[in-house]
Amino acid sequence: MKLEGSCQCGKVTFRVDSDTPYPFMYCYCSICRKTTGALTCNIMGKRDTLKIRGERYLKVYHAVMREKGQRATRSEGERWFCGECGTHLWLADDRWPEGVWPNAAAIDTPLPTPPENVRLMLAYRPSWVPVVGEGPQFKRYPKLSIADWHAAHGLLGKGREKAKAKGASTKKGRPPA
Repeated sequence: MKLEGSCQCGKVTFRVDSDTPYPFMYCYCSICRKTTGALTCNIMGKRDTLKIRGERYLKVYHAVMREKGQRATRSEGERWFCGECGTHLWLADDRWPEGVWPNAAAIDTPLPTPPENVRLMLAYRPSWVPVVGEGPQFKRYPKLSIADWHAAHGLLGKGREKAKAKGASTKKGRPPA
């Protein structure tokens, strides 16, 4: 599925191909909450297909990871933002050079509706943040990766067909009916 995304001010736009476009995994970790202002949901794209317009506005951040009783460390993952408006656009990590993980909230293309939602990193959830909805819950990461989850649900490479079947428009900015 071809995905188009952008920042809030419009200075950065991007396109990326994805075989794993279902936004099913909600993260409760402090890094995601603090860099996006809310819970976040990443999907996965093919890094070699990432095309960016407005690169000069991009800024990168390596999050600080903190664990009780341990020294803080910098994440190897790169969180890419618009330097003008602050929109978190995607995450890239050279330990997994084939992937890029767009923030689903930055995607303008209508995404397919997942058959279930997963909540992860609940060990880092503040008490005031509710866990809403049904579906699997994990204190940290689940065993299934984003690609494994799509494959286990028979959805690997099927986002575009499912979105069209549900009446979603593939034109930028048009929500599903």
